[in-house]
Amino acid sequence: MDELGLEMTSKTLRVHREGAVYYTTFPSFEETGLVRHLYSTRRGGVSMGNLGPMNLSFARGDSVDAVTENFRRICFVSGIFPGDMVFSDQVHSDRIMLVDGRDRGKGLIKPKEMQGFDGLITNTPEVCLVTFHADCCALFFLDPDHKAIGLSHAGWKGTVLEIGRKTVEKMTECFGSDPSRILAGISPSIGPCCFEVQDDVKDMFAVRFPEWEDEIIRDGERPGKYYVDLWKTNRLILEKAGLRSENITVTDLCTKCEAEYFHSHRRSGNNRGSQAAFLELI
Repeated sequence: MDELGLEMTSKTLRVHREGAVYYTTFPSFEETGLVRHLYSTRRGGVSMGNLGPMNLSFARGDSVDAVTENFRRICFVSGIFPGDMVFSDQVHSDRIMLVDGRDRGKGLIKPKEMQGFDGLITNTPEVCLVTFHADCCALFFLDPDHKAIGLSHAGWKGTVLEIGRKTVEKMTECFGSDPSRILAGISPSIGPCCFEVQDDVKDMFAVRFPEWEDEIIRDGERPGKYYVDLWKTNRLILEKAGLRSENITVTDLCTKCEAEYFHSHRRSGNNRGSQAAFLELI
Protein backbone atom coordinates (compact mmCIF):
# COMPACT_ATOMS: atom_id res chain seq x y z
CA MET A 1 0.00 0.00 0.00
CA ASP A 2 1.40 3.43 -0.95
CA GLU A 3 1.41 6.79 0.79
CA LEU A 4 -2.12 7.52 -0.49
CA GLY A 5 -3.45 4.28 0.90
CA LEU A 6 -3.74 2.79 -2.59
CA GLU A 7 -2.94 -0.73 -3.67
CA MET A 8 -3.23 -2.12 -7.19
CA THR A 9 -3.56 -5.88 -7.49
CA SER A 10 -4.02 -8.30 -10.37
CA LYS A 11 -4.71 -12.00 -10.65
CA THR A 12 -2.97 -12.34 -14.02
CA LEU A 13 -0.19 -9.74 -14.10
CA ARG A 14 2.63 -8.93 -11.71
CA VAL A 15 2.35 -5.48 -10.18
CA HIS A 16 5.67 -3.88 -9.27
CA ARG A 17 6.49 -0.83 -7.21
CA GLU A 18 10.00 0.62 -7.13
CA GLY A 19 10.04 3.85 -5.20
CA ALA A 20 7.06 5.81 -6.51
CA VAL A 21 7.05 4.03 -9.89
CA TYR A 22 4.36 1.39 -10.49
CA TYR A 23 4.35 -0.91 -13.51
CA THR A 24 3.09 -4.33 -14.57
CA THR A 25 4.70 -7.33 -16.25
CA PHE A 26 3.64 -10.73 -17.57
CA PRO A 27 4.83 -13.67 -15.46
CA SER A 28 5.20 -15.93 -18.51
CA PHE A 29 7.57 -13.43 -20.16
CA GLU A 30 9.61 -12.91 -16.99
CA GLU A 31 10.06 -16.62 -16.47
CA THR A 32 11.81 -17.08 -19.83
CA GLY A 33 14.69 -14.78 -18.85
CA LEU A 34 14.81 -13.65 -22.49
CA VAL A 35 13.32 -10.16 -22.31
CA ARG A 36 12.94 -6.95 -20.39
CA HIS A 37 9.40 -5.66 -20.56
CA LEU A 38 6.76 -3.63 -18.76
CA TYR A 39 3.53 -1.73 -19.12
CA SER A 40 3.69 1.59 -17.28
CA THR A 41 1.10 3.26 -15.06
CA ARG A 42 0.43 6.92 -14.36
CA ARG A 43 2.24 6.77 -11.01
CA GLY A 44 5.85 7.71 -10.27
CA GLY A 45 6.64 10.55 -12.66
CA VAL A 46 6.98 14.33 -12.53
CA SER A 47 4.28 15.52 -14.95
CA MET A 48 1.65 17.87 -13.59
CA GLY A 49 -2.15 17.90 -13.45
CA ASN A 50 -4.11 15.44 -15.56
CA LEU A 51 -0.95 14.63 -17.51
CA GLY A 52 0.73 13.25 -14.45
CA PRO A 53 2.38 12.12 -12.49
CA MET A 54 3.75 9.73 -15.17
CA ASN A 55 3.16 10.70 -18.80
CA LEU A 56 5.28 9.08 -21.50
CA SER A 57 4.03 10.90 -24.59
CA PHE A 58 5.65 13.99 -26.08
CA ALA A 59 2.37 14.68 -27.94
CA ARG A 60 0.10 15.50 -24.97
CA GLY A 61 1.29 19.08 -24.35
CA ASP A 62 3.62 18.07 -21.52
CA SER A 63 7.04 19.68 -21.10
CA VAL A 64 9.91 17.91 -22.83
CA ASP A 65 11.88 17.96 -19.58
CA ALA A 66 9.09 16.22 -17.67
CA VAL A 67 8.60 13.48 -20.26
CA THR A 68 12.34 12.95 -20.53
CA GLU A 69 12.60 12.57 -16.75
CA ASN A 70 9.70 10.13 -16.79
CA PHE A 71 11.53 8.00 -19.36
CA ARG A 72 14.67 8.17 -17.23
CA ARG A 73 12.73 6.78 -14.28
CA ILE A 74 11.21 3.96 -16.34
CA CYS A 75 14.65 3.09 -17.71
CA PHE A 76 16.09 3.03 -14.20
CA VAL A 77 13.54 0.51 -12.89
CA SER A 78 13.57 -1.65 -16.05
CA GLY A 79 17.24 -1.71 -16.99
CA ILE A 80 16.42 -0.49 -20.49
CA PHE A 81 18.86 1.98 -22.07
CA PRO A 82 17.09 5.08 -23.50
CA GLY A 83 19.13 4.96 -26.69
CA ASP A 84 17.84 1.45 -27.46
CA MET A 85 14.19 2.47 -27.76
CA VAL A 86 12.24 2.53 -31.02
CA PHE A 87 8.88 4.33 -30.93
CA SER A 88 5.88 3.28 -32.98
CA ASP A 89 3.92 5.84 -34.99
CA GLN A 90 0.33 4.95 -34.22
CA VAL A 91 -2.55 5.68 -36.58
CA HIS A 92 -4.88 2.78 -35.64
CA SER A 93 -3.64 0.77 -38.62
CA ASP A 94 -2.71 -2.90 -39.07
CA ARG A 95 0.79 -2.24 -40.41
CA ILE A 96 3.76 -3.99 -38.81
CA MET A 97 7.37 -2.84 -39.19
CA LEU A 98 10.52 -4.95 -38.85
CA VAL A 99 13.19 -2.97 -37.00
CA ASP A 100 16.80 -3.69 -36.06
CA GLY A 101 19.86 -2.08 -34.49
CA ARG A 102 19.89 0.73 -37.05
CA ASP A 103 16.59 1.96 -35.61
CA ARG A 104 17.77 2.35 -32.02
CA GLY A 105 16.84 5.70 -30.52
CA LYS A 106 14.22 6.65 -33.10
CA GLY A 107 11.53 8.62 -31.33
CA LEU A 108 13.44 9.55 -28.18
CA ILE A 109 16.93 10.73 -29.15
CA LYS A 110 16.63 10.57 -32.95
CA PRO A 111 13.84 11.58 -35.35
CA LYS A 112 11.05 9.02 -35.67
CA GLU A 113 11.39 8.10 -39.35
CA MET A 114 8.79 5.34 -39.59
CA GLN A 115 5.23 6.51 -40.24
CA GLY A 116 1.88 4.75 -40.09
CA PHE A 117 2.99 1.62 -38.21
CA ASP A 118 1.08 0.38 -35.15
CA GLY A 119 3.22 -2.72 -34.65
CA LEU A 120 6.95 -3.40 -34.38
CA ILE A 121 8.89 -6.68 -34.52
CA THR A 122 12.56 -7.53 -34.13
CA ASN A 123 14.99 -10.35 -33.46
CA THR A 124 17.82 -7.98 -32.55
CA PRO A 125 18.83 -7.95 -28.87
CA GLU A 126 18.75 -4.64 -27.01
CA VAL A 127 16.32 -3.00 -29.41
CA CYS A 128 13.43 -1.90 -27.20
CA LEU A 129 10.04 -1.71 -28.91
CA VAL A 130 7.74 1.02 -27.50
CA THR A 131 4.03 1.67 -28.08
CA PHE A 132 1.75 4.24 -26.43
CA HIS A 133 -1.67 3.74 -24.83
CA ALA A 134 -4.46 5.32 -22.84
CA ASP A 135 -7.24 2.68 -23.20
CA CYS A 136 -6.06 0.65 -26.20
CA CYS A 137 -4.51 -2.78 -25.73
CA ALA A 138 -0.79 -3.37 -26.03
CA LEU A 139 -0.21 -6.83 -27.50
CA PHE A 140 3.13 -8.36 -26.45
CA PHE A 141 4.65 -11.31 -28.36
CA LEU A 142 7.68 -13.50 -27.62
CA ASP A 143 8.97 -16.37 -29.73
CA PRO A 144 11.34 -18.14 -27.31
CA ASP A 145 12.61 -20.57 -29.95
CA HIS A 146 13.76 -18.02 -32.53
CA LYS A 147 14.46 -15.25 -29.99
CA ALA A 148 12.10 -12.76 -31.61
CA ILE A 149 9.54 -10.29 -30.23
CA GLY A 150 6.64 -8.14 -31.35
CA LEU A 151 4.64 -5.31 -29.82
CA SER A 152 1.44 -3.90 -31.30
CA HIS A 153 -1.08 -1.19 -30.48
CA ALA A 154 -4.63 -2.55 -30.69
CA GLY A 155 -7.44 -0.09 -30.12
CA TRP A 156 -10.89 -1.04 -31.32
CA LYS A 157 -9.95 -0.20 -34.91
CA GLY A 158 -6.76 -2.25 -34.76
CA THR A 159 -8.69 -5.09 -33.15
CA VAL A 160 -11.26 -5.11 -35.96
CA LEU A 161 -8.33 -5.14 -38.41
CA GLU A 162 -6.86 -8.10 -36.47
CA ILE A 163 -3.47 -6.52 -35.91
CA GLY A 164 -2.71 -9.30 -33.43
CA ARG A 165 -3.06 -11.99 -36.09
CA LYS A 166 -1.08 -9.91 -38.56
CA THR A 167 1.73 -9.47 -36.04
CA VAL A 168 1.92 -13.25 -35.61
CA GLU A 169 1.94 -13.70 -39.40
CA LYS A 170 4.72 -11.12 -39.77
CA MET A 171 6.80 -12.91 -37.15
CA THR A 172 6.23 -16.20 -38.96
CA GLU A 173 7.26 -14.63 -42.26
CA CYS A 174 10.36 -12.85 -40.93
CA PHE A 175 11.62 -15.24 -38.27
CA GLY A 176 10.05 -18.62 -39.01
CA SER A 177 8.02 -18.43 -35.79
CA ASP A 178 5.65 -21.27 -34.95
CA PRO A 179 2.45 -19.61 -33.62
CA SER A 180 1.84 -22.49 -31.22
CA ARG A 181 5.11 -21.65 -29.48
CA ILE A 182 4.61 -17.87 -29.24
CA LEU A 183 3.85 -16.34 -25.83
CA ALA A 184 1.47 -13.38 -25.84
CA GLY A 185 0.25 -10.82 -23.34
CA ILE A 186 -2.69 -8.41 -23.48
CA SER A 187 -1.95 -5.32 -21.39
CA PRO A 188 -4.12 -3.22 -19.10
CA SER A 189 -6.65 -1.38 -21.27
CA ILE A 190 -10.31 -0.46 -21.23
CA GLY A 191 -12.24 -3.49 -20.05
CA PRO A 192 -15.55 -5.08 -21.02
CA CYS A 193 -17.02 -3.25 -18.03
CA CYS A 194 -16.39 0.17 -19.59
CA PHE A 195 -15.97 -0.02 -23.38
CA GLU A 196 -19.43 1.22 -24.29
CA VAL A 197 -20.16 1.79 -27.98
CA GLN A 198 -23.04 2.61 -30.29
CA ASP A 199 -24.47 0.66 -33.24
CA ASP A 200 -21.76 1.67 -35.71
CA VAL A 201 -18.89 0.17 -33.73
CA LYS A 202 -20.95 -2.76 -32.48
CA ASP A 203 -21.88 -3.63 -36.05
CA MET A 204 -18.24 -3.60 -37.16
CA PHE A 205 -17.41 -6.23 -34.56
CA ALA A 206 -20.53 -8.26 -35.34
CA VAL A 207 -19.78 -8.30 -39.07
CA ARG A 208 -16.06 -9.01 -38.65
CA PHE A 209 -16.48 -11.70 -35.99
CA PRO A 210 -19.97 -13.20 -36.43
CA GLU A 211 -18.97 -16.48 -34.80
CA TRP A 212 -18.01 -14.67 -31.60
CA GLU A 213 -20.76 -12.05 -31.45
CA ASP A 214 -22.48 -13.50 -28.38
CA GLU A 215 -19.16 -13.77 -26.54
CA ILE A 216 -17.75 -10.31 -27.23
CA ILE A 217 -20.82 -8.04 -27.36
CA ARG A 218 -23.48 -7.47 -24.74
CA ASP A 219 -26.34 -5.01 -24.47
CA GLY A 220 -25.66 -1.78 -22.64
CA GLU A 221 -27.78 -0.18 -19.96
CA ARG A 222 -29.34 2.30 -22.40
CA PRO A 223 -31.06 1.81 -25.74
CA GLY A 224 -28.61 1.81 -28.63
CA LYS A 225 -25.61 1.20 -26.36
CA TYR A 226 -23.47 -1.93 -26.17
CA TYR A 227 -20.36 -3.18 -24.40
CA VAL A 228 -17.57 -4.76 -26.45
CA ASP A 229 -14.92 -6.98 -24.86
CA LEU A 230 -11.57 -6.07 -26.43
CA TRP A 231 -9.71 -8.46 -24.14
CA LYS A 232 -11.67 -11.52 -25.23
CA THR A 233 -11.75 -10.44 -28.89
CA ASN A 234 -7.97 -10.15 -29.03
CA ARG A 235 -7.56 -13.46 -27.21
CA LEU A 236 -9.84 -15.20 -29.71
CA ILE A 237 -8.00 -13.58 -32.63
CA LEU A 238 -4.69 -14.88 -31.29
CA GLU A 239 -6.07 -18.36 -30.69
CA LYS A 240 -7.42 -18.42 -34.25
CA ALA A 241 -3.94 -17.34 -35.43
CA GLY A 242 -2.54 -20.52 -33.87
CA LEU A 243 -1.49 -19.47 -30.37
CA ARG A 244 -2.25 -21.89 -27.57
CA SER A 245 -4.71 -20.60 -24.99
CA GLU A 246 -2.31 -21.37 -22.14
CA ASN A 247 0.35 -19.19 -23.81
CA ILE A 248 -1.83 -16.06 -23.74
CA THR A 249 -1.99 -13.89 -20.61
CA VAL A 250 -4.94 -11.48 -20.47
CA THR A 251 -5.05 -8.49 -18.16
CA ASP A 252 -7.74 -8.00 -15.54
CA LEU A 253 -6.96 -4.28 -15.06
CA CYS A 254 -9.29 -1.75 -16.70
CA THR A 255 -7.66 1.60 -17.43
CA LYS A 256 -10.96 3.48 -17.06
CA CYS A 257 -11.83 1.88 -13.71
CA GLU A 258 -8.35 2.21 -12.16
CA ALA A 259 -8.29 6.01 -12.22
CA GLU A 260 -5.43 6.37 -9.73
CA TYR A 261 -3.17 4.11 -11.75
CA PHE A 262 -3.93 4.62 -15.44
CA HIS A 263 -4.61 7.38 -17.92
CA SER A 264 -7.86 6.78 -19.81
CA HIS A 265 -9.03 8.56 -22.94
CA ARG A 266 -12.58 7.39 -22.33
CA ARG A 267 -12.51 8.89 -18.85
CA SER A 268 -10.59 12.14 -19.50
CA GLY A 269 -10.60 12.74 -23.27
CA ASN A 270 -7.54 14.54 -24.59
CA ASN A 271 -6.79 16.05 -21.19
CA ARG A 272 -4.61 13.15 -20.06
CA GLY A 273 -1.20 11.56 -20.37
CA SER A 274 -0.22 8.24 -21.91
CA GLN A 275 1.11 4.93 -20.66
CA ALA A 276 3.66 3.04 -22.70
CA ALA A 277 4.52 -0.60 -23.35
CA PHE A 278 8.17 -1.70 -23.55
CA LEU A 279 9.61 -4.98 -24.85
CA GLU A 280 13.28 -5.81 -25.46
CA LEU A 281 15.28 -8.95 -26.09
CA ILE A 282 18.18 -9.28 -23.68
